[in-house]
Amino acid sequence: MSVDRRLVAGVDSSTQSCKVVIVDPSTGGILRSGSAPHPAGTEVDPEAWWSALQQAVSEAGGFADVAAVSISGQQHGLIALDRHGQVIRDALLWNDLRSDGAARALIAEIGADEFVDRAGVVPVASFTGAKLRWLRDHEPDNASRVAAVALPHDWLTWRLLGHGPSSSSALRGPDLEALVTDASDASGTAYFSAVTGRYDLDLFSAAFGAPAREATGSTTTGSTTDGSPATDELGPTTAPIVLPRVLAPHESAGHTPEGILVGPGAGDNAAAALGLGAAAGDVIISIGTSGTVFSPTRLEINDSSGMVAGFASADGGRLPLVATLNAARVLDSAAALLRASHTDVAALALASSPGANGLTLVPYFEGERTPNLPSATARLEGMTLANSTPENVARAFVEGMLCGLADGLDAVLRQGVKVQRLLLIGGAARNPAVREVARDIFTVPIDVPEQAEYVAIGAARQAAWTLTGTSPRWQVELVATLHPRPSQVRQQYHSYTNTNVIDATRPAHENSDNDHRRSSGAQAPVEG
Repeated sequence: MSVDRRLVAGVDSSTQSCKVVIVDPSTGGILRSGSAPHPAGTEVDPEAWWSALQQAVSEAGGFADVAAVSISGQQHGLIALDRHGQVIRDALLWNDLRSDGAARALIAEIGADEFVDRAGVVPVASFTGAKLRWLRDHEPDNASRVAAVALPHDWLTWRLLGHGPSSSSALRGPDLEALVTDASDASGTAYFSAVTGRYDLDLFSAAFGAPAREATGSTTTGSTTDGSPATDELGPTTAPIVLPRVLAPHESAGHTPEGILVGPGAGDNAAAALGLGAAAGDVIISIGTSGTVFSPTRLEINDSSGMVAGFASADGGRLPLVATLNAARVLDSAAALLRASHTDVAALALASSPGANGLTLVPYFEGERTPNLPSATARLEGMTLANSTPENVARAFVEGMLCGLADGLDAVLRQGVKVQRLLLIGGAARNPAVREVARDIFTVPIDVPEQAEYVAIGAARQAAWTLTGTSPRWQVELVATLHPRPSQVRQQYHSYTNTNVIDATRPAHENSDNDHRRSSGAQAPVEG
């Protein structure tokens, strides 16, 4: 007996794991879900992601009743394919910083202002363009074999559509012309313009030293990217390198071999904005492996400092974004240092007071992307015999992490974005100390949605949009609304950092045109 295909599925292929949700498109209710872990590290064989996706789908009960699916994924990762669709080397992830020198070289050659005008971003080590330059300079043999370049969600969508290397059992073979992406993910490469909606092929060539073109979308199997017969020869590729075809926000990528409609997919943060139903005036702060601050807008973003990336959103607009490398893992470090559980670290932090009695963490444990300090290290400043207690250390770690994100928020607001509320999501948003300390850091009301896989939910919403032609409105439940209170925590933090995000001589609420502090719950400023 045939099964009625009426549900939609969303996939979040993140740094740490793959999550799948099966959703009723009429209500947004999650009916089933599944997950599978990803290998650790900053370079990973993409086949591990494909295996995790299959495992997560199985744990979610399969796709027998699914009519449409979309995949969202971690941004910027470099997947290099040869002419036979084979992955040439392990994918370089967004948090692999070996390409910092390559990013700086590109800026020196092209210019920061030119990059912002053409691609909306200034290259940093995370971006795909910088990784391509690193590959060209450090692994020329691998670089010479590249026939196509894809991002993680592009490649997984390609596999889901039935394509794969000629050595695999993929039913539709290694057709590189079938590679697709969307503007939100493409805008994180540093060779795509969110303004024009097109690749800047000259920037790609500047990064990699080879010409490129957008995939045609053909489904011819058994031919190389230039249309000549495929061979077993693995020598250098001379044809223009294929970049995934950029689909419109709800344009179909095709169907799986089983007949399931496949949406265009999206970058993870753009998908989260979809999943939250975020609108103008909403700024999302996501605290996971990385920390991100982003907001859907129709404004054209142009930040020559490189702090704010002018990414595209998944709905045809813009998604100005600031990312920090040091987010939830700062709390992991606190737990390890204090030999305590995360619950105990939260309790210790809440037993201290705003400003941690003068103790300040500069949280650059893994270098930092924003500000762009890839070689920086973390520092615990202002230590005295009196304040060196577990309670103050725990508080300083939470405050340092959130102050870095608050700097990112200020940078987004300087682009003209107006904020009415913050939406706090990610694994660390469940931490009671993070929620409480956030009141001392941010100057606008904070809504905390219920804990959910919003990236996967956003992908499911996109799948429903692709299926029906109408973007559904799904309810997002809130578990808390936090009102800000005056403090001088950020002034204390900036006395130990080199960022010029705000004037540290003035109270934080005087540095923002978007201050929504309320008098209820106010505390006396700390004596930092």
